[in-house]
Amino acid sequence: MARFLRPKRVLENEPGSQQQRLHNEVIAPKRGWPQPAAGRAGYVAAGHIYMGTTSQVAGLYPWMQASGLPVEGVPLGPNLFTQSMVAIDPAGWVGKITNNPGVWIQGQPGVGKSAIAKRLCLGYAAYGYQVVCPGDVKGEYSDLVKHLGGQVVRVGRGLDRINPLDSGPLGRRMHTLPTADQDRLKDEINGRRSEFLHGLLSGAHGLGRRTNAPEASALTEALRTTTDRAEADPTIPDLVKVLRSPPQDVYDRLLVADHAQYVELAREVITALTNLCDGPLAGLFDGPTTTPLDLDAPAVSVDLRSLLSAGDQVVAAGLLATWSYSYAAVDTARAFGQASRPLILPLDEMWRALRAGPGMVGALDGMTRLNRSKGEVSLMITHSLRDLEALPTEEDRAKAAGLMERCDTLLLAAMPPSELDRVSAQRQLTVEERNLVARWASPSSTGADGAHVIHPGRGKYLVRIGSGERIGEAVQLQLTATELALYDTDAAMRRQFRKGED
Repeated sequence: MARFLRPKRVLENEPGSQQQRLHNEVIAPKRGWPQPAAGRAGYVAAGHIYMGTTSQVAGLYPWMQASGLPVEGVPLGPNLFTQSMVAIDPAGWVGKITNNPGVWIQGQPGVGKSAIAKRLCLGYAAYGYQVVCPGDVKGEYSDLVKHLGGQVVRVGRGLDRINPLDSGPLGRRMHTLPTADQDRLKDEINGRRSEFLHGLLSGAHGLGRRTNAPEASALTEALRTTTDRAEADPTIPDLVKVLRSPPQDVYDRLLVADHAQYVELAREVITALTNLCDGPLAGLFDGPTTTPLDLDAPAVSVDLRSLLSAGDQVVAAGLLATWSYSYAAVDTARAFGQASRPLILPLDEMWRALRAGPGMVGALDGMTRLNRSKGEVSLMITHSLRDLEALPTEEDRAKAAGLMERCDTLLLAAMPPSELDRVSAQRQLTVEERNLVARWASPSSTGADGAHVIHPGRGKYLVRIGSGERIGEAVQLQLTATELALYDTDAAMRRQFRKGED
């Protein structure tokens, strides 16, 4: 029923109660008010009633979603259909429309997954978050971190070196803590060191399997002895030295009578750790840290691009080492009240990290389970869910499958129907959503005519929130001129293309 304000001069002579006069003021009679320019109609036709199926009526009543996402947080760009602004705030939405601040970003190569991840990092940095990229495999975040005034540590031969057993910034200030806190910090640091060593040994450059009970006992006791003997942070060569010539405590823990019996139990662990200090990994993680992390910096990145030429196994070991060092340093400092800023953690090239070994899968699993209580925004970036299915053990595959489930914000870029089937099996998509994302993956040109081909899905994302029935929003990411320069991942390809033309 239409509501119109009735002219004041008519209201003054209106008979009846005050309530009736108020009602008559705002509700027009059926045929309108009987006065000039009041819109009175001599005849009002009755409305028509139609019946139809939900598919047909949807064309007449197209409002499938009551409202869009709240325009708060980090702006992305216009909705592809309504042109209204789309913004996302994974951290601010927790407890309102999401249950956790995790973000899952998936799509084909070249569609802009890294660009939208960097936009989120830049936006949250403006809100006071610290950007921490513990393992930047391709060096894609270095320019952004430098732009934010942060620290970039480049790991490689002749570059920076990281000691995975480093106690971090807080460990170097351990002597300033009360005695009780010093003991608690030592236990915390040794626990993290042990987790890292077990994860590293299970990888291809180590044992290629999990340590058994005698090996784990020997490693734990040797690590404790090495830490007590070292004046500074122990290194892997220090640990190998203790394992080769162990104290009596190690023999007692393993219940062995002589050195020969001990060697029989610990030989493979000793050999595997020795290999980590030699061969492809020599000079990377076998000495003291050359450039400690600056936890007061607005952003921190560990650049691993120099390891790419050494092969996937070396990169995997490097990822495990740098993640163990970086995240442990931040988390330990936070546990003692020394790091108050929330973090945003981009994990690009996630498939490489997952193949680093069970230690990495366990670390990511633990991180996504606790990111809500810690106020962390974790960005999981991958090409395909098949990366999760390719892990070697059933336990790792089960843990990895839960990573997507604990990300309430999905950013889906162009991908083929087969991949959308896998996504929909975990987070159900509508037929229209699947068709839309699949269309973005279809090439519009082959480039055979010599024209520069732009991927049809570049910068387009379906923003899907929660696991319920909320319809996703299609958005076109709009980058500023500064971002276009910072996020350019195709520069090398263009240089190669121009070189070929010449």
